[in-house]
Order: sequence, then C-alpha cells, then structure tokens
Amino acid sequence: MNSPPSLIIRATKVQLSGIWTLAAMLPLLPALQQQLSDAASLADAWDLTAVERIDSAAAVLLWRCWGERWPDSLLLSPLQRQVLARAAALPHDLPPVEPEKPHPVAVLGGQLLKASENFHGLVTLFGRLLLDLQHLLRHPADAPWKEFAANIYKAGVLALPVTALVGFLIGVAISYLSALQLKNLGADLFIVNILGIGIIRELGPVLVAVLVAGRSGSAMTAQIGVMRVTEEIDALATMGIPRSVRVVLPKIAALTVVMPLLVFWTSAVALFGGMLAAWLQLDLSLAYFIDNLPRAVPVANLWIGLAKGVCFGFIIALVACHFGLRVKPNSESLASSTTRAVVTAITAVILIDALFAIFTRQVGIPRL
Repeated sequence: MNSPPSLIIRATKVQLSGIWTLAAMLPLLPALQQQLSDAASLADAWDLTAVERIDSAAAVLLWRCWGERWPDSLLLSPLQRQVLARAAALPHDLPPVEPEKPHPVAVLGGQLLKASENFHGLVTLFGRLLLDLQHLLRHPADAPWKEFAANIYKAGVLALPVTALVGFLIGVAISYLSALQLKNLGADLFIVNILGIGIIRELGPVLVAVLVAGRSGSAMTAQIGVMRVTEEIDALATMGIPRSVRVVLPKIAALTVVMPLLVFWTSAVALFGGMLAAWLQLDLSLAYFIDNLPRAVPVANLWIGLAKGVCFGFIIALVACHFGLRVKPNSESLASSTTRAVVTAITAVILIDALFAIFTRQVGIPRL
C-alpha cells in the first residue's frame, strides 16, 4: 500500500505515516514543511512507527525541523534511527574547497600540448590552401575574385590612414630623439643612415605588422568566428561550397598581397616625418636627405622590408583564420579566440623578424 506522507498532531505528540521519500514528498512539499514547522513548535513527542519508508531527504527535512537536535520522545524502528543518525551526522555548512594548485610541470605540459595542437592546425590549414590553389589553377573560373578584392579593400585601402598617421609620428619621434644624441657627438649627417636602415629594414615592417594584426587579423578571426556561431560555415558545407576557397583563401591571399604595399607606404610616410624633424632639429634640407638616402641605405634593405611584409601578411592571416575556425558556438569562445589570434600573430611576427635579422645580417649593411 503506497500512501502519501502525512502527519497528525495529537496534543503534544506528532504521528507520521505513509511513504516519506523525496518522490512522494515533492507534490506536497510546501504543505508538509508548514505542518512540520507548526508541529515542532507544539509537540515534543514524535512517533514514526507508522512510516512505511523513509529516505535521506525526509530524514534531513525532519532533522532541520527538530532544530538539529533529537526530540525528548521519539518512537521509531532501528533502521529509521540509522537513517536519521546519518542525516544528523551531516555538517551544517560544507567546508570550503581550496582549489588545487597545478604543478608547474603540468602547466608547462598543458601549454606545450596546446602549442603543438595549434601548430598541427596551422600546418593542416596550409596544406588545405595548397590543394585549393592547385584546384584553382586547373579551374580558374572557380576563383573567388570578388572576395579577394573585398579583402584587399578592407585590409589595405582602409588601413592607409591609420598606418600613415602612426608611421609619421614614429618617424618624427625617432628622428627627434636621434638628432639630440647626434648633435652632441657632431654626427648630424648620420641621421640619414639611422632613419633609413631603421625604418625601411626593421621598424616599418614590424610596425605595420603589429597594426595589421590588431586591426585586420582580429577582424578576420571575429568574422569567421561569427560565421561559426551563426552556422554559416555549416551552411556553406551543406551547399557544397568549400569554406577554405570562399572564406579562408581570399583573406590570406589578400593580406599577403597588400602587406608589402602597406610596408612601403608606411615606411615612406615615416621617412617623411623623420625628414621634417631632421630639418627642424638639425637644419638638414629635404633635398640633402633625399639625395643621400640611396647612398646611405642600399636597395637590398628595401627588398628585405618588402619580403618581411609578404611573410608577415601571410602568417597574420593564416593565424587569424585558424583561430576563427576554432571558435565554439558561444560569445566567450569568440572573444578568447580573437585575443589568442592577435597575441599569437604578433609573437609569430617577432620570431620571423628575428630569423630575418639572423639570416640577412650580412645583406644591405653598408661598410664604413
């Protein structure tokens, strides 16, 4: 016989009956809690002999109703006493769980595993691009020219003002600070060498790469990530359109083409800013600066700077697309992937620049 849980108050005695389990109590839980609260304030004797079954949920409910102490008079079976004793032994407040500090070796191992996973994903994406290029060479009609042109406009044309402004200010700052030192040493004329080598070979490409990584790289990751969240990538696959051809390849190709042009543009504007500052600080005419620049800076430095621009543009776009394709369908993943893409791209740019410095250290440096 499955009777619902109930209680009867007789003078100073409370008698419980029925099935006192969580499943049986849930439909009547508010009423039972109110009745037990009233009974605890009126009676000090409790009879549980008529209870058919009792579980830990009911035992905790009774124990809290009794004020976490045993009543003066309590009739119950040995099995019921064991259930109530277990409820009484539970702590009122669980002790706070201190987070376990990860071992440094475990942290290092986790970072290495993540790095190897990302490297594997980048290599896989690069291989996919090579296969797509092979397909497009055989079928030129499938080339995404509109997407390619749109990415050139967004990553290149729209970036001209900000790169020019930053390049001009950097050129002025470097020229001004260098002029102060060279003036004290009587080596004013070497400002042409410092600005030419520093901007054309090193500062121009790296500065543009950092700006493009923060501007265009983050935009690419966010765009592909939103397409992942809204399932547009899956829709392309359903329609039989390869995502790498329509989404990834145009971005990488456009940024690879446009980066050396941005490097040339930014370096030119930065040199112009440096020339103005040198004219104002050292009284070097613009004509003298322009006339001596080709002699002070061999043309090999320009080719090295443009080659850096090609490599930087390719790696920034590749990293941005890789992290964009790894976005999970939630806003937190989109934000974290965009941040990781920018940080990884800038780190890769610095590493590649260091490799260029090592392998081209004998190229383009004039001998005195």
